[in-house]
Amino acid sequence: MKKIGLYFILLLGSFVSAFPLYYLFISTTNSAKEIGEGKLTIGKELSQNLTELFSTYDFVQLTYNTLKITVISVVLSLAIASLSAYGFEKYQTKFSERIYTVLLMIMMVPQAALMVPLFKMMAGWNLVNTPWSVIFPSITNIFLIFFFRQGFKLFPDDIIEAAKIDGANGFKTFYAIVVPSMKSTFASGTILSFLSNWNAFLIPLIMLQTDDQATLPLLISGLSTASYETNYHIQMLAIALTTIPTLFLFIFVQRYFMEGMQGSIKR
Repeated sequence: MKKIGLYFILLLGSFVSAFPLYYLFISTTNSAKEIGEGKLTIGKELSQNLTELFSTYDFVQLTYNTLKITVISVVLSLAIASLSAYGFEKYQTKFSERIYTVLLMIMMVPQAALMVPLFKMMAGWNLVNTPWSVIFPSITNIFLIFFFRQGFKLFPDDIIEAAKIDGANGFKTFYAIVVPSMKSTFASGTILSFLSNWNAFLIPLIMLQTDDQATLPLLISGLSTASYETNYHIQMLAIALTTIPTLFLFIFVQRYFMEGMQGSIKR
């Protein structure tokens, strides 16, 4: 009887979790009127919706802008965060621990409170309305530093010492030994960084001022205020297309992601 109750709770939880995703993709095949009526079955309007979306908005350019910013931000943030975390964990000093404490305290500062200084900084560098005005603020991800450090706590110091005896310097040890051994941690960091940058809204909203530089989250936000007409079908389709890359990424590295998350919370 207990198992039946447990299975029921699991099924109910699965339904509650999966239904919004099901409704999202089903809505891409229906018209705005059918969505408003609450239709829950596959419709015949997908082709028309795609045509309307791509003819009204430069969706390909927006996708390219978002992907370019995201890929560069992910690569740079992983490199900076992993090296920083490795240094904080394996080369600890009293001064480094104080710096790390300050960084953790900075995490408590709301992002919105930093927008004016960030904008003035980017304007001073003549980077406003360029991808770099979004990339530079995102590559110093303090949460990623914390996340990687938790993973590096589990890496044996004996291996690092053995590499030093063999003549490997700190960078060679990190890239040739530590990184290949921490694939799951890097996979988890990749997903976390990708989601953060792919879905970024506030910084692009402030920094990117023309349509040719805009990103997908800005498009989705603008769709709801573009007109007084109910364009639910276009909104749903744009959201669904924006969601697909993150779904594929998670499916591709799901096993490594779970291992990395488990490793980061063991201590």
